[in-house]
Amino acid sequence: MSEPDKERSLTFAEAIVPIASLILLVALSFYLFGDAGAAGPNQVALVVATMIAVFLAWRRGFTLDELHGAAVASVSSALGAIFILLAVGALIGTWALSGTLVAMVYYGLQILSPNYFYMTAAVICAIVSAGIGSSWTTVGTIGVGLMGISQNMEMNPGISAAAIISGAYFGDTSSPLSDSTNLAAGTAGVDLYGHIRETVLVSAMALAIAIFVFWMLGRPGEFDASAKLTAIERAVHVSPLLFLPLVVVVGMALLKFPPFSAIFVGALTGGVLAMFVAPERVIAFAGGDGLPSGLALLKGVWLALAGGYKSTSGFGPIDEIASRGGMASMLSTIWLIITALAFGGVVEKAGMLEKIIAPIIQVAKSAGAMVASLVASVLTTNIVTADQYMSIVLPARMFKGAFAKRELAPVVLSRAVGASATPSSALVPWNSCGAYMAATLGVATFSYLPYAVFNLASPLLVIALAYANIRMPRAPVDRDQ
Repeated sequence: MSEPDKERSLTFAEAIVPIASLILLVALSFYLFGDAGAAGPNQVALVVATMIAVFLAWRRGFTLDELHGAAVASVSSALGAIFILLAVGALIGTWALSGTLVAMVYYGLQILSPNYFYMTAAVICAIVSAGIGSSWTTVGTIGVGLMGISQNMEMNPGISAAAIISGAYFGDTSSPLSDSTNLAAGTAGVDLYGHIRETVLVSAMALAIAIFVFWMLGRPGEFDASAKLTAIERAVHVSPLLFLPLVVVVGMALLKFPPFSAIFVGALTGGVLAMFVAPERVIAFAGGDGLPSGLALLKGVWLALAGGYKSTSGFGPIDEIASRGGMASMLSTIWLIITALAFGGVVEKAGMLEKIIAPIIQVAKSAGAMVASLVASVLTTNIVTADQYMSIVLPARMFKGAFAKRELAPVVLSRAVGASATPSSALVPWNSCGAYMAATLGVATFSYLPYAVFNLASPLLVIALAYANIRMPRAPVDRDQ
């Protein structure tokens, strides 16, 4: 370390202050505002914690321009996620307008039962996410419909959201089409399919545990959906054609189109479909202000894309399901992500995270302790930087040398990072993943967190395998050195 770097190095106590401040402020926000904290108070907490981090770094010699640049660069890295959020808001708006969401509920009520709903939701989402490799796309399409079914069955929304998220993250953790899976393998320097062979073992066990728990949480008893089905038929003309936007999104995802493109095209498809299957509904939503029918149709779809749809069928459960969406509905979540990533950028630039993680690496003596320390560092990075990808890259980079010194194969590193960073990102309210899941499913992160079995079990299983010395291959020794 050069002399200027030594002079600018923060102490451990200085490094911990901004993070402790953030945790304290968010806890206070939750106590004072409950779930409404995500609509503004949590953002204020993040800004205050960022200012504390800026002050401490500035005292150590970092310039305000450096710290400003780090915050801006961190926020810029999330532009792709922000556009996906806007696309999902637009998709929900037009799918509500076209009747696609209602159709998913209608057919789901005929097929599913409260006895096994949670379990089935997890399995369906696991299959879809494994096929397309994206938890965000799975939750933004299939997940939204399943939440509507859950609502009509009067199921627990927190458990329903957790089941959807558990299944969605199975594919995101172990599918070869997942960007986070590829990143974990690449950062550790491991062949992709070698990484997947090890990671899918953990993911399969975590999913099996989740399915069992969700089956146990099922609500026994008879469920008669006939009255609700009749009411839906009166309010909306339901047909399989309404699933066209869903087919378009899943098809584009399988063809590896970028998530934003697939989701926004799905939103536009929903709008066009609404013009053909329910033109009177679209014109009525547009306001009926004397416009020619073509312009009124365009206005109605445009409004649904921007601000969401408000259903006026007169049937409460349907109106509640179909009154949502629009890009505007995602603005609070985007605000949360921007403030969280600004905090993460400053903390990373000042070296605060490294200062906290370094002692953890030093005290880890056994292979089990090393893996446990890595998982703890991953969780800390997810909390501090609010970014799933950062929680893969930073800990993997910091622990790579330590794993090599203990002659642990790189695949042990990649498995531990992949099976802990990706699932745990959905459990942090201000992380881009946690914020997305809460906004899309309409359930606060702290409400679904206790039931997100897959996301909780996956990191714990990685640690358990390490301590049990199961599938802990050693690195080959280079005898030329």
